[in-house]
Amino acid sequence: MIIFREKGTFGRHLPRVLEIAIAAAIPTLSILWAVQAPVLLGLEVAREQFLACILGLSIALAFVGQRNKDAFSLFSLLASLVSLFIFFFIGIDYTRFQFDFPYLTPEMQALGTVAVAFSAYALWRIGGWVFLLIIGLLGVYSLTGHLLPTPLTASQSTLPEILVYLAFDPNAMLGTPLSVVATIVVVFIFFGKLLVKTGCGEFFIDLAMSAMGKQRGGAAKISIIASALFGSISGSAISNVVTTGVMTIPLMKRSGYSSSQSGAIETIASTGGQLMPPIMGAAAFLMAQSLEIPYSDVVIAAIVPALLYYVSVFIQVDLIAARDSISAAEKEVRSVKTVLKEGWHLIIPFVVLLTAMFEFRASAELAALYGGVTAIVLGSIREYRGSRLTIRGLLDCFPETGKSLVELTLIVAGAGFVIGLLNLSGGGFVLTLALVELGGTHIAALLLVSAGICILLGMGMPTSGVYVLLAALVAPSLIETGIEPLAAHMFILYFGMMSMITPPIALAAFSAATISGASPMRTGFEAMKMGWLAYVVPVLFVFSPTLLMEGKVTEILWSGATALVGVYFISIAVVGYFSKRQSLLGRLLLLLLGVIALIPVKIAFGGVAVVMSAVIFGSIYLTWTHISNKGQLIR
Repeated sequence: MIIFREKGTFGRHLPRVLEIAIAAAIPTLSILWAVQAPVLLGLEVAREQFLACILGLSIALAFVGQRNKDAFSLFSLLASLVSLFIFFFIGIDYTRFQFDFPYLTPEMQALGTVAVAFSAYALWRIGGWVFLLIIGLLGVYSLTGHLLPTPLTASQSTLPEILVYLAFDPNAMLGTPLSVVATIVVVFIFFGKLLVKTGCGEFFIDLAMSAMGKQRGGAAKISIIASALFGSISGSAISNVVTTGVMTIPLMKRSGYSSSQSGAIETIASTGGQLMPPIMGAAAFLMAQSLEIPYSDVVIAAIVPALLYYVSVFIQVDLIAARDSISAAEKEVRSVKTVLKEGWHLIIPFVVLLTAMFEFRASAELAALYGGVTAIVLGSIREYRGSRLTIRGLLDCFPETGKSLVELTLIVAGAGFVIGLLNLSGGGFVLTLALVELGGTHIAALLLVSAGICILLGMGMPTSGVYVLLAALVAPSLIETGIEPLAAHMFILYFGMMSMITPPIALAAFSAATISGASPMRTGFEAMKMGWLAYVVPVLFVFSPTLLMEGKVTEILWSGATALVGVYFISIAVVGYFSKRQSLLGRLLLLLLGVIALIPVKIAFGGVAVVMSAVIFGSIYLTWTHISNKGQLIR
């Protein structure tokens, strides 16, 4: 293979120049599309034309950006250029291809073959073999499924039909998943990069430090608050872990938490960032598009489960600190007032974002642009602890955004392959029918199987990728059995997210273990224990959507209050401490009472009376425990 190595040669600088140019082009095109630049210029550009260009840039970046640091192969250069040519050619001439689609012309077959092959190879190069294996199995099923007996029989398709369909049909590679990423997620990631350049990340960490640094178990509480806040601008569990974890994990270890506990706490706190409004993970945007509802509705639905999630973790780390005599993180910290006085301007972009979405009902991408412009203006005229947005920093946001989106873009394109193959073969209907029949007799079994599929398919894949996959494979069956569509999609989002902390492939936990020095598997299991609520709450809102803010105000308040009490009881049972170490019998009692309090009134045996009895009896037990031991109430 020909390789460019010499210093100072054109070959030495070519890959870097290509990488920056291609990466910067991705957010540039997305921003132009968000402000409807083609319409303003009087140009007629179809969505698929725009998406083909974005995908071509992403594939090219996958080749040129995944090079050896000391060498750049001629293959990478050629693959990058061919990708750009093929996909830009498809984009420019897409209108003609729409008319030629029924005829499967040789030109379309050739272009389709190359487009699918390059997309699949880039997906393997970036994301590994798991997703590609699923696509391959569905491809084989589409080709041979017509030979299988009923009810597994698939519609018959030839290889040329499959390749052309996948490359050109708006329900396949150039479909909704890619559209959401290219039109919405890119803009939000750009918004997040701007905030980081203005010092928003440091501001969030300082705010958490000033609020919790002097409290019992303060280091862990700093991690929770900082990761929750930082997750609201990153929406990625792994990036959240490596960004905040480099500071919080050593701080937790120094204060007295074990290495595995420190890694697990950071893992749980960072993973929840994908659920924390206002800027959730990419899967939330995909969900809004799939359900055809405003993104703001998804944000509202996520509030109560996200708060319960973080309250659960907060209670547990506080009780662990009390049990193990873990002191405050820092004796001298700046006050919250001082931090806010220095960094108040970093809150304004969020205010603009939320106001645009909820008050003026602006689209998600436009709201993010308004917030971004606000961040640029305020970040350039005010600094936070030496961080100010400069022209260089602003320009750097463009290629950084493009680079961070390569994996996600290729995965959602791969998800388009899955959706396309299911549409062609009818495989989605077969799976839905099988799961609906299971759910018709045993809804609990359907939820258990669906949760298992979510976690299994999510191992080694980003949450957004597994969400798209499960939205096509599992969500329809849940909805067909009578589950509310939003609850069904939130269910698969939660369990897809849990793959990040569930061994044997718990990417977020393993990333935290790298920093903490603990065993990756032990960190993963510790994270599972601390994150128990995330395995339970999706089942609750399936049976009672009031936890998703659906229903009467009184019902929503009741469900939230009893769920909070249940979370408190079970968290004590998990840690085994309240004023003193709890006996096994005491822990089992609190576990039982917590489960009863968590169960929605609609399905609770005995209704309100039983739930209230559990709340009252548990409160009496904890009060008696506290008084009898003269313990210190949780702060």
